[in-house]
Amino acid sequence: MEIIPAIDIIEGKCVRLSQGDYSKKVIYNEHPLEVAKEFEAAGIKRLHLVDLDGAKSGTVVNQKVLEKIASSTGLLIDFGGGIKSDADIASVFSAGASIATIGSVAVKDPGLFFRWLGKLGSDKILLGADVKEGNIAISGWQEQTALPVLDFIKKYTDAGVKQLFCTDISKDGQMEGPSTELYKEILKANPGIYFIASGGVSERRDLDVLEAIGCSGVIIGKALYEGKIKLEELKKMLY
Repeated sequence: MEIIPAIDIIEGKCVRLSQGDYSKKVIYNEHPLEVAKEFEAAGIKRLHLVDLDGAKSGTVVNQKVLEKIASSTGLLIDFGGGIKSDADIASVFSAGASIATIGSVAVKDPGLFFRWLGKLGSDKILLGADVKEGNIAISGWQEQTALPVLDFIKKYTDAGVKQLFCTDISKDGQMEGPSTELYKEILKANPGIYFIASGGVSERRDLDVLEAIGCSGVIIGKALYEGKIKLEELKKMLY
């Protein structure tokens, strides 16, 4: 199972929110590149980079952070937050992202999403399925939809999406354990998908459980920043 640390960016700084609440911002490092280099030095290969300003505003904001990390490390970066147009997605790839994380566009403009999927290929698009009370939430979790998460995911995997991640917003930043039962349902309904779990990871045991149910990857955020999971602990899973 691939270990994928998250770096969330507001105003160029590495932060974490709780349950997507922008008023509950905690700054962990004012220099995200330092954090990325620490991850790489520990053996991490991939980074989940989120432009929270972009997600909220609807256009990519923190492209410079992406450029710095991509040019100064060898990390494979999936980048999301505010990718809403052809210009946005082109800028993200030109800045060094390997994969574009798309959530809101898949809900609001499926035609554009499918055009990107067809043009760029399924290896370049990571579908983000953020869920609150069983339904999809978008725009940095500020907007709730009536789309059931399982129906949403099935629509896109049937159409050619090969990789996706799902965050249960109620679990995000709470470190109360991941939404294992939901992930089991997703995996059962979408065999063969490259599925990445996100949200709620609080200890090494959570990683073992997610690997056992068949997750291909896991995004870890607050547990790393709060020292609940040590980078040293992850080395056994990385090598």
